[in-house]
Amino acid sequence: MSTTYTIDTATSRANPTPAPMKRLTVPAVRARKGGEPLVMLTAYTVRMAQLLDPHCDILLVGDSLGQVIYGLPSTLPVSLDMMCAHGAAVVRGSYHALVVIDMPFGSYEAAPELAFESAARVMKETGAAGVKMEGGEAMAETVAFLSARGIPVMGHVGLTPQSVNALGGYGARGRTNAEHVRILDDARAIAEAGAFAIVAEGVVEPLAREISAAVSCPVIGIGASADCDGQVLVAEDMLGLFERTPRFVKRYADMATVVSEAAAAYASDVRSRAFPGPEQVYAPK
Repeated sequence: MSTTYTIDTATSRANPTPAPMKRLTVPAVRARKGGEPLVMLTAYTVRMAQLLDPHCDILLVGDSLGQVIYGLPSTLPVSLDMMCAHGAAVVRGSYHALVVIDMPFGSYEAAPELAFESAARVMKETGAAGVKMEGGEAMAETVAFLSARGIPVMGHVGLTPQSVNALGGYGARGRTNAEHVRILDDARAIAEAGAFAIVAEGVVEPLAREISAAVSCPVIGIGASADCDGQVLVAEDMLGLFERTPRFVKRYADMATVVSEAAAAYASDVRSRAFPGPEQVYAPK
């Protein structure tokens, strides 16, 4: 366990306290290439970070919070303010995992200098260890610019949700020879530019294996291949909090049913005046 908890008697909340386990570092993650697979999940809140931290090597504060937390139609409306607020919460709730924060759409693409300004703000305001940026060869200069200035960068190739309008949807990538070659070149370019790890999303399995073999940094798959150097999922998908389960997700729980049934039981108790009972009310001294 990387985190122990103390109970704040004023709020009845469990607060994390450091245990003698050091947080993973970027060099430690990079050194896992070809070794024990890296475990990565998304987290957006303190409490979820507390629960996931003991089991994960990397916690990703993904811009998927746009859909998961805010009910937005895509990741495109997500702001830097949102990413900083949720990123800081996840850092506060974790002590073991390396925390990486997505750079939102529009905060880095225009120029390396803009990317540095945005990434520096993220690092300062959250305490995270690095940032993640979508894009391949077109972003290689920016990856190199940030890496040379002390900001670790995780790349992201294949299905890149911020480019969903250009891609025409969320389908698997790399099915044509031309796209296969382009994505492989993208991965090589950002790896050579200094990315400490790369997420390969929604690519056909042979391409995922080829990417993993072609680059020197760890490749973390999502909808890719078990042969990648690690795996990542949106935690809420893995926990079964949504009705739809994407093809590449394995549900490890059915939390939607648990929450719904608990809420129904609570509602029934309130309406029948069974709650609160003697155990939940205060007697006079």
